[in-house]
Amino acid sequence: MSWDVALILAMDGLANGSVYLLAGLGLVLIFSVTRVVFVPFGDVAAFSALTLAAFQTGRVPPTIGLVMVLAALATATELVSLWRRGELRRMPHALLAWGVLPLVPCLLAWLTARPGMPAVVQILVTLLLIVPITPLLARVVYQPIADASVLVLLIVSLALHFLLSGLGLLFFGPEGSRTEPLASGVFTLGESFVVSGQVLLMVGSAIVLSGLFFLVFERTVAGKALRATAVNRVGARLVGIRPARTALMAYGSASLLAGLIGVLIGPVTTMYYDSGFIIGLKAFVAAIIGGLVSYPITALGALAVGLVESFASFWSGALKDVIVFSLLIPVLMLRSYLSRHEEEEQDEVDE
Repeated sequence: MSWDVALILAMDGLANGSVYLLAGLGLVLIFSVTRVVFVPFGDVAAFSALTLAAFQTGRVPPTIGLVMVLAALATATELVSLWRRGELRRMPHALLAWGVLPLVPCLLAWLTARPGMPAVVQILVTLLLIVPITPLLARVVYQPIADASVLVLLIVSLALHFLLSGLGLLFFGPEGSRTEPLASGVFTLGESFVVSGQVLLMVGSAIVLSGLFFLVFERTVAGKALRATAVNRVGARLVGIRPARTALMAYGSASLLAGLIGVLIGPVTTMYYDSGFIIGLKAFVAAIIGGLVSYPITALGALAVGLVESFASFWSGALKDVIVFSLLIPVLMLRSYLSRHEEEEQDEVDE
């Protein structure tokens, strides 16, 4: 392997790692606040890419129907819950929050689904249409079982992934789509090293969004509320922080990250209704490296996953995914070795 080939593979690895970085941050955010391993994260990113592709071809995105179905289910779930608790006065507010507000992006998407719309408008409307998906799913699926064990929540997440895959096939169809590049042109570094503008945009976006992510968590009241809930849910509740509201914020933020991932990855690979599963799994490897709690280590793990995937594809394209997922074995062994194990002592009773 020459140095030129190594540099090309490294740049491709950084581009892939930037996608896994954003996805890993979203997974850690949701898990730290809600204890949910959100397996369908990649599915939401795939829906974002397919939505933008529909806009660019002048079609009405099928995501509108998906959001409307989820909004109806979430509204019915909330109204039934309020009725059982006898809180009938809150029903109009619930109807507005879960039934009307999610339909506003649907209306905007229907109005802008025509040829000739500026690319910026298409991207913004795509993100607005994607953001409600995860909170609506959380209200229907996760909120009723918020106090369940992590294992139960994981099983539900796996089932939800297969459900979303079926809904994706129903709404988007089996055909794949690829969006237009967001950045054109190439940049030459040295004599023979060429980098496309799209790759630089992906890496730069990951850096900027990670910085914004850090500032939100460190400098804003909402970010501090999320951190407090992640550290101690009971303590956060005692000081007036509502875990259900912070969970909604976490799901909304993760949905926005998934939408941005779909926008960034759409021009470099053909996306299908089920393409997000592999993205989510590789981001999960990065999140496991970070212990599902550490954002900086998750970011480093995501970059490592991207680099390993890129160099593994050079040696064996058929085994690259196997090599990437094999990273879990030494990571889990190392974490098991470093973690403290307290053995239960049983008192012996003399007969």
